[in-house]
Amino acid sequence: MKIFELTRADDPRQAIAAAAKANTAQQGADIRFIAGGTNLVDYMKLNVETPRQLVDVNHLPFDKIEALPDGGLSIGAVVRNSDLAYHPIVRKNYAVLSEALLSGASPQLRNMATTAGNLLQRTRCMYFRDTAMPCNKREPGSGCAAITGVNRGLAILGTSEHCIASNPSDMNVALAALEATIHISGPKGERSVTIGDFHLLPGNTPNRETVLEPGDLITHVTLPPPSPGNRSLYLKLRDRASFEFALASAAVVITADGGKITRARVALGGVGTKPWRSMEAEGELTGQSATQAVFQKAAEAALRDAKPQSQNGFKVELAKRCLVHALKLVTQTA
Repeated sequence: MKIFELTRADDPRQAIAAAAKANTAQQGADIRFIAGGTNLVDYMKLNVETPRQLVDVNHLPFDKIEALPDGGLSIGAVVRNSDLAYHPIVRKNYAVLSEALLSGASPQLRNMATTAGNLLQRTRCMYFRDTAMPCNKREPGSGCAAITGVNRGLAILGTSEHCIASNPSDMNVALAALEATIHISGPKGERSVTIGDFHLLPGNTPNRETVLEPGDLITHVTLPPPSPGNRSLYLKLRDRASFEFALASAAVVITADGGKITRARVALGGVGTKPWRSMEAEGELTGQSATQAVFQKAAEAALRDAKPQSQNGFKVELAKRCLVHALKLVTQTA
């Protein structure tokens, strides 16, 4: 780990002004925000992230979970994952989010990790983590060693010839199914971005992972009011039962009436370069009966554009089965 300066921000404007000094829009900038540090500090130890200054944002007023007048929910950027997972409104109205958070990491990490930090969680691709290996995400133009190397746990959706790294977050998959909105304050003012637009596909610039610009600070996340009568669920498949990243996961939010699905939101994890919402699957489900055949058609649609690599072709069938089973479980309780 390289030497760095740690400063504390007591006002959002102060934090933004400090971080805006960074002269690059890519993640890994000279000046970074830190809250829980459960992801950033790991990469600093590996010299993947080498900021010269960290700005501690734990004392900013972004630690509340609040019900909104329209029935939605506001989640502060530095709300700890444990607090969010066990919050009564989240457990009642947004069960898929609670389940996703509790399926990730360990209790100790969840006690430190924050909402914004989870949104910005970086890939666990072994080549990204090893500075001796080529990685376009870490060093643009150096190549992607994973394409011809060890790629069992990497993405099969949203990949490019420059990067096949998977997004590791469970929380983000649930937020995609819940149609969350990310609220950002920066040097140019405030703006809101849907979670579908927040994370970027790798394309030709895999080093650019989100829409954040230098100085941008996530302040909170909002969730829309739950659809009346909906049921939601998060199902995660992994190599071991605890503290493991998903090989495939599914976040489903379903409203059913008289055995028919009237509204469906579906997102997949472990298989995409970003939290992967599948509108194709949603289209196959909406207006249809909650049957095995319909679920299978939705799963086929969700994975239709999958591009498996040499070692992760099994993820295509695994993700299909994960989604089908998640849909069966959530509709059984509807």
